[in-house]
Amino acid sequence: MANSQRYTREIPHRFRLEAQRFSDGYISLPNRYISPETGTKEFENITLSGKGTILSYTIVHTPSDQFKLAKPYAVAIIETEEGARLTSMITDSEFEDVKIGAKVELVFRKIMEEGHSGILNYGYKAIVVK
Repeated sequence: MANSQRYTREIPHRFRLEAQRFSDGYISLPNRYISPETGTKEFENITLSGKGTILSYTIVHTPSDQFKLAKPYAVAIIETEEGARLTSMITDSEFEDVKIGAKVELVFRKIMEEGHSGILNYGYKAIVVK
C-alpha cells in the first residue's frame, strides 16, 4: 500500500511538473512545506516550463537491478528556467552532447516497473536540446 500512496502523492510534480514558489522566491521540487532559505510557509503552486540547464552529470555503467537493461545511461542535476533543481535521467541523446551548461527539455517517459507488482512508474526524463 505504501507504494501506491507515494505514487499518488508524487503525481503533481511527476506528471505536471508542478513546483512550489515560496514568498521568499525559493522554488521547490518536490514539494516542501517550509522554505529552507527563510523558513516561510507561504507558497503558491506553479507549473514549470520543462526547460533547463545541466549543472552536473554522470554516466552510470553499473546500475541497480531495476535499470540494468538501460545501461549505460546519463543522469544529470538540472536547474529549470524557474530555478528549481532536480535529478533526471537523460534520454534520446548522445553522451557527447551531455555536458555542463547544455540546454535540456523535460519529457514524460516511463521510468521503471516496481518489482513483482508490475506497477509502471512514469515521470520526467531530459533530452538535450541542440
